[in-house]
Amino acid sequence: MAIFRYKATNKAGKKVQDMINAYNKRAALEKLKRRGLKNISLTNKTDSLEFKILVLINRVTTKDLVAFSRQFAVMISANLPMVQSLRIVAEQTKNFTLKVVLSQVAQEVDSGARLSESLAKRPKVFSKFYVNIVRSGETSGKLDEVLTYLADEMERNYDMISKIRGAMIYPAVVFVGLIGIGIFMMIFVVPSLTEMLVNSGAELPLSTRIVIGISDFLTGYWWVLLIGLILAVIAFKMIKNTELGGYYIDRIKLKLPVFGKLYHYIYIVHFSRSMATLISGGVQVTRSLEIVKDVINNRIYHDLIEEASGKVKEGDTISSVFMQSDDMPKMVSQMISVGERTGKVDMVLDRVSKFYERELTNITNNLMSLLEPFIVIVMGIGVGIMVAAVVLPMYNVANQI
Repeated sequence: MAIFRYKATNKAGKKVQDMINAYNKRAALEKLKRRGLKNISLTNKTDSLEFKILVLINRVTTKDLVAFSRQFAVMISANLPMVQSLRIVAEQTKNFTLKVVLSQVAQEVDSGARLSESLAKRPKVFSKFYVNIVRSGETSGKLDEVLTYLADEMERNYDMISKIRGAMIYPAVVFVGLIGIGIFMMIFVVPSLTEMLVNSGAELPLSTRIVIGISDFLTGYWWVLLIGLILAVIAFKMIKNTELGGYYIDRIKLKLPVFGKLYHYIYIVHFSRSMATLISGGVQVTRSLEIVKDVINNRIYHDLIEEASGKVKEGDTISSVFMQSDDMPKMVSQMISVGERTGKVDMVLDRVSKFYERELTNITNNLMSLLEPFIVIVMGIGVGIMVAAVVLPMYNVANQI
């Protein structure tokens, strides 16, 4: 599938330019002529830097995949040929990268490849989770049902993440605002307030000398702080990418006040929902565990699920492994145990995910109330330092005059 940039004249006589995907130049010209365009000039951009930048910028989001899955499922259920359905969806999608990918997938499927095999070649767009669900749909002959179910689950997951991000915005803004105000005062306000104290020649308390020292440093060496911050971010990312460093960072995330419980619930919902979707789609339990461990973005839970996968292969149960872990709530382990005994693990996991999703909603709704005491304490400490270090010494100097 090639990408062409075209310049042409529309029916109104106006000059237009855009990009179009087609198998070759002739097919691109036919497409444009069907749109009523004239005076067409085409340039192949498939291997150009412009094309690579467009693909990099236009990342395929969860929202894009949900829309594709729904549209594709409707066309498959209407008995449209798979290749034709893929090409129609490719034409309709607004995301440039997904448009190109679907056109390439359609071409490969038309050449005899299985849909799941073609999707698996593009891991940056279609995850292992997505590919395995599609493969199960191909095997069972219920691709339309599986795609619809997959879209529903992805949409629920997208809504959950959006709610959490929305709830985090306000505390983040408040926290950044407090830091910003503190730096502003240290650079612009404190020097003018402490000038009189320094000129008075009086012996200054330790707290005042510390505040003056910090203010002088920020005023004269702010660039050192900026470089230090950049280096700290780089160092953090490097440490996080190491096996040991990443493990301890993920462990700390789970131990944080307020946010620790939030992270626990997020990972449990991801695990239970993903497992339920895979098992319902006909994927074996051992294979589902291997896929889900990569869906969970936490090394603690990744290792726990990996251990469970190994034990299940040896004939043990998931619940027996989870029972021994302090990171997995006992309720989850007991529920899974019930599901394993009754043969309804997918139904049980679905109920677990819904329960913890409600808990997540309650936490995010009350997040600001939970953080208010912390914010008040931080503000109180800031005000107390300013009073003890600046206001009281100024008052004492004024009384001595």
